[in-house]
Amino acid sequence: MDGGQLVTGLPVLSIITWSPFVAALVIMAAARHRPLLVRWTAAVGAGIPLALAVWLCVAYDRGAAGFQFVERLPLVPSFGIAYELAIDGMGLVLVLLTAIILFAGVFASWTVKTRGQEFYALLLLLVTGVFGVFVSFDLFVFFLFYEIAVLPMYLLIGIWGSSGEVRPQGIFGWAFNRTGVGTKEYAAMKLTLYLLLGSAFILVGILALYTAAGSTSFSYFALQQAQFSPRLQWWVFLAFYIGFGVLAGIWPLHTWSPDGHASAPTAVSMLHAGVLMKLGAYGVVRLGLDLVPLGAIEWAWLVGAIACINIVYGALSAMAQTDLKYVVAYSSVSHMGIVMLGIATLTEQGLNGAVFQMVAHGIMTGLFFALVGLVYEKAHSRAIFTMGGFGTMMPGIATAFAIGGFSSLGLPATAGFVAEFLTFVGAWASAHQWWLFPAVIGAFLTSIYVLRVVRAIFWGPKSADPHFQNLPDARGTEWVALVFLAGVLVLFGVVPWIIVAPIDTATVPLLTRLGIAP
Repeated sequence: MDGGQLVTGLPVLSIITWSPFVAALVIMAAARHRPLLVRWTAAVGAGIPLALAVWLCVAYDRGAAGFQFVERLPLVPSFGIAYELAIDGMGLVLVLLTAIILFAGVFASWTVKTRGQEFYALLLLLVTGVFGVFVSFDLFVFFLFYEIAVLPMYLLIGIWGSSGEVRPQGIFGWAFNRTGVGTKEYAAMKLTLYLLLGSAFILVGILALYTAAGSTSFSYFALQQAQFSPRLQWWVFLAFYIGFGVLAGIWPLHTWSPDGHASAPTAVSMLHAGVLMKLGAYGVVRLGLDLVPLGAIEWAWLVGAIACINIVYGALSAMAQTDLKYVVAYSSVSHMGIVMLGIATLTEQGLNGAVFQMVAHGIMTGLFFALVGLVYEKAHSRAIFTMGGFGTMMPGIATAFAIGGFSSLGLPATAGFVAEFLTFVGAWASAHQWWLFPAVIGAFLTSIYVLRVVRAIFWGPKSADPHFQNLPDARGTEWVALVFLAGVLVLFGVVPWIIVAPIDTATVPLLTRLGIAP
């Protein structure tokens, strides 16, 4: 066994991964027609991973290199397939992020009444796949978990999603109407087809490595020791970048993302933008940078250039939107550009900034979608410029939105500031310093659309529309997601080392493998 891998007696990673799945089975088997029991079973299924993820953060040895909490169990020895789980600093913070968003998402969905049993079961199944991706180190099992994380989205959006309020207009309006553009069914199908296309590229990359290594194992650690030719690494990194990049929302393969975000129900939007898009960026780092480092170095210019397009294009698109959910959706495209830019810098600061941005954006966008869901539930509208003066009626929601907005535009003492600062320093230290300028322009544009939305909805003149009078603030369980997520954003912004320290234990060995002195 590699000296850098620590095996513990308690299968804590398995418990984190499978407890949502067990909760889903309990919901389907025992909680039929008992909505309150369904909700509390889901809450327990989300609470166990959260408690264990916090315990992992405390127990994780920041002074030890390599992977910790390793679990191994042969599944199909003749094909070299094993149930192999482990975690390093990057996986640790992403597991914590997933647990936080899941817990908040369950409470943000407390008012779901339509087929709540199936809704919570699919939600928990989806998160089982996400946890599995972040802790799996057998690439065959990794791919299975990846598919489990992606496929429930089709049903969650197609059944519990919402269709756009504004029908397509213009010379192509008839075509859009005929194909169902703007409907939840269209968004669900588009998302599924895009992500399945990405999965095909990922599978090709994995099989190429498995075959070229001449190995009888899909183990990540075995493939990590193999010697691949520069040409193979060149092609396989490109396959991983396209495959995972679809899920990460890279331009121009991002178009499934805004429609999917806008059509999904609140908790699914939170998980979708908060966690699922991070699977794409995680895959590029974990498989792309670590298994085919020469390909990563060769293609860094392309990854960085497209990331810059993402940042500016996403911000400009967000400025043009009048639907509140689409603003958040396009802002995610822009913020994921910052993640990919940090990866492309191939510097310690940039990689730390990229992983920190995955966490910061995940929590921030989870908070935004929870708030959008609350505003829509109370005002029955997402049209930004028809609303106004909501801050006096719902001060709690307005405060939480402001905290999320400040993090989005990178205000100090929020998680967003730390992530952007590290990424910008990494861009300046990289071989392509010009990347810094579109990144700064994107941050400036972000401040414009965030402040415009906050002013229009919450602090601008009060709307004269009689439907927007005497709207209630958050109440009861609605406060859980808001207070929890806003508090975490500020905590990670004020005490960033609790996230940066474990991330650093993963990025420094990665840069060493790339042959780049950190």
